[in-house]
Amino acid sequence: MTAVQRKARIQILLVEDNMGDVNLVRESFADNESVTLHVAEDGIKALAFLRRETEYRNAPSPDLILLDLNLPKKDGRQVLREIKSDEALKQIPVVVLTSSRASTDIIAAYRLHSNSYISKPADFDEFMEVMGSVFRYWFKTSELPSPAS
Repeated sequence: MTAVQRKARIQILLVEDNMGDVNLVRESFADNESVTLHVAEDGIKALAFLRRETEYRNAPSPDLILLDLNLPKKDGRQVLREIKSDEALKQIPVVVLTSSRASTDIIAAYRLHSNSYISKPADFDEFMEVMGSVFRYWFKTSELPSPAS
């Protein structure tokens, strides 16, 4: 049993500015009572959440970050770079979840130490299937560090 499985709640931070995609992710976790989904609609808010700044002073440390690349204010590449260069944050798995299928974006994300790269499926059922796979992999199969690690 992983450390995350022993926790009462699984904390996921979704960094996404498209409300349609936010609603799809919410729906994909709607039947999973163990998941708390937090949403940051731009890169600046995401980093404030992760660093527990301003209104996010009491924010939990996420077990997983789902990160779009194309964000306002600070794009996902910059956010990923900052997360993976911060000693307090770099152990948190980051799954890039984006509409881009460009090989340059995929290569850039992995060079910035993304833990996974997923192109958002356009089909609703495929999207739900992918999100189910993400949950099973990260919270049923993988061993994750505890937030205090």
